[in-house]
Amino acid sequence: MAAQGNNLVVDEVVIGRDKEREYRDLLSQFDVRWVGLFAPLDVLEARERVRGDRAIGLARWQYDRVHCGIIYDLKIDTTATTPLANAQKIRDAFGL
Repeated sequence: MAAQGNNLVVDEVVIGRDKEREYRDLLSQFDVRWVGLFAPLDVLEARERVRGDRAIGLARWQYDRVHCGIIYDLKIDTTATTPLANAQKIRDAFGL
């Protein structure tokens, strides 16, 4: 899709340096920005319960794995602002 000129937002949980390298290699011909979304574990677990479409315990399992070693162009604490405000931060940070 990107090769056809489409702008994409990829929402992915990247665990491990190998998976990160795979993404970076695959997307190396495109202007890619990496945005890390963060929240404390208790907030993530509460969101997990409220959503109802997640396996309980997944947030805890991912918590110490998901951001390890990844270099982000932008980091956002999602507990401090709304999803709309976070989208605006991304827009403003990258001049979109």
